[in-house]
Amino acid sequence: MEKFVAVAGNIGVGKTTLVQRLCDNLGWTPFFEPESDNPYLPDFYQDMQTWAFHSQVFFLTRRLRAHKNLSAHPGSVIQDRSVYEDAKIFAHNLYQQKQMGERDYQTYQELYQALVEFLPPPDLVLYIKASVPTLQGRIKQRGRDYEEQ
Repeated sequence: MEKFVAVAGNIGVGKTTLVQRLCDNLGWTPFFEPESDNPYLPDFYQDMQTWAFHSQVFFLTRRLRAHKNLSAHPGSVIQDRSVYEDAKIFAHNLYQQKQMGERDYQTYQELYQALVEFLPPPDLVLYIKASVPTLQGRIKQRGRDYEEQ
C-alpha cells in the first residue's frame, strides 16, 4: 500500500460519496464499508445491553479483515469507515451510555489493542460532519431498514 486515507463520520454523512469522488479524481482504490449483514443487529436493536458486545465484535472482525486486505493492496487506497471508529467511537459510546458493561468493554478494548498493533495506521483521517436533520433525511431517503432503527 502506498498511501492510506480513512474517511470517518456519522451514518448518512456522505462517506461513500466522498470516497468515490476522491478515488475517481485521484485514481486510488476505494474500500467501501459493506452493507450490514451483522447477524446481531436485529437483536442489538431489541436489547442493546445484551447484544452490544457481540455486535461490536462482529463489526470489529469485519473491519480488521478489510484493513488487512487494503494493506496488501499495491496502490493508494481510501477506506469508507475504519476499524478505529469501531473502538474509539461506537464501542466507547455504547460503554458510556451503559449499553456495554465494564467487563465486556475491557475485553473488547484488549482484543482491539492486541489486533490493531499489526495494522498500518492511515496516513490521514478525514472526518466529515452534517447536521442531525440532514443525516436523518439522508438515512430516510436511502430506505435501508436496519438504518432507520
